[in-house]
Amino acid sequence: MIHKQLTYAIILMMSLIGFAQTQSEKSYSLDECISIALENNLDLKSTNLLANSAKVNYQQSKANLLPSINGNFNLGVNDGRSINPFTNDFINQELTFSNLGLSLDATIFNGFRLLNTAKQNRLNKKASELEVEAAKQDLMLNVTLTYLQVLNARDVLGLTKARLETTKQQLKIQEDFYENESGNPADYADILGQVASDETSVLVSESSLNNAKLSLMRLLNLEKSTDVDAKSLILDFETYNLSADEVYTQALQNLATFRARELRIEAAKKGVSIAKSQFTPEISLFGGLNTNYSSAAELFTSTGNSIVETGDFVTVAGQDLPVMTEQTSFASENISYSDQLDNNLNTVVGVAVNVPLFNGFRAKNNVALEKIRVEESVLELERTHLDIKNAIAQVHFDMEVVYKRHQSLLKQVEAYQESYRINDIRFKNGVSNFLNYITSKNNLDNAKVNLTNAKYEYLLRTKVLDYYRGAAN
Repeated sequence: MIHKQLTYAIILMMSLIGFAQTQSEKSYSLDECISIALENNLDLKSTNLLANSAKVNYQQSKANLLPSINGNFNLGVNDGRSINPFTNDFINQELTFSNLGLSLDATIFNGFRLLNTAKQNRLNKKASELEVEAAKQDLMLNVTLTYLQVLNARDVLGLTKARLETTKQQLKIQEDFYENESGNPADYADILGQVASDETSVLVSESSLNNAKLSLMRLLNLEKSTDVDAKSLILDFETYNLSADEVYTQALQNLATFRARELRIEAAKKGVSIAKSQFTPEISLFGGLNTNYSSAAELFTSTGNSIVETGDFVTVAGQDLPVMTEQTSFASENISYSDQLDNNLNTVVGVAVNVPLFNGFRAKNNVALEKIRVEESVLELERTHLDIKNAIAQVHFDMEVVYKRHQSLLKQVEAYQESYRINDIRFKNGVSNFLNYITSKNNLDNAKVNLTNAKYEYLLRTKVLDYYRGAAN
């Protein structure tokens, strides 16, 4: 009695846990999943950051066309032997000094290097924007495919659970025969083994569903468990009317990745022009405005004249007479900070020409490297064309094969349903043995699972082809 109560309690707790888990899962439609992924996906955010960097680089390259204006100011104290910046004489005293300056540097011509750099960064910015669009298209496709995989796994789980339930019902019948010591005891043992096999299939299906949900959560960058809501999703199983060549033609017109590759080629060609500018002289205009201050600077003002002895003597009539001279007296006065800045003001303006004569073949090799980058960009575009064309051809072929397989499986399910119906009646009435019954049942169950897988495999491939056509969603 205690064991039964404990068993009931465990079953109740597991039911409550399962209910709580179901309640914690939020169901999303396909459109909701795509919107969440476009907002949360980490890979897409990284691509956006690269595009933002390209935008900043373009803005900076435009700003580099403007003149550069810089100001400088310093204030300091010097103690000991130094040069008086006011008189250029050597002094040995504490000196407070200050310098102010304003400089301008404007590039007039440098082989159009700055202009071509701005054009190159503009092309790179556009390419990055298109790569963001391509990343969005890829993400929308991946979300759609993963969403369908969740639906497929969920449908397969439903089939395996239904199979298990049918087997358990048959087990109950055989259990009654076994307890009443009627029928074949081996049938009861076989059905027990079939129940265990079906339970394993349910566990495998649950694991597949869980993995598919985890993949969807990673794309959506969500932490909570996620389920799908296919009520608003229309899954039309119709013949795909476009050929592989028609799909590829539309892909050339609609996929952002092609245009991005073309822009990268144009940007690489601008790189060649930038490298060639290293062979041309650079002409720039410069100008400056400077002034300074020194605490040692003084202004001397005359305060009058006086007669003083020079220290020399002259002899007149045998008598030494001192030599006198007229001396002007001065009063010193410090010059104010503002007056010195005004008095010491000086300007400079000029033109600078830098002519490259020899730089160790650096300019020549840079041009060669940029030309190689152009060839690499062209090869990358050709590789993209080839890869997408081959991918479309392969997906289109697989789609046609799986469509035919689906049509065959429809007939197979219909045939196995009739076979199972007959064998089920015969087995329940003791006319047929368990081997015929379980073979018929397994054939039907496996055919249903294969049919479901074929349906979603077909839908997955049509979604991939729609993506290449530019109609992923």
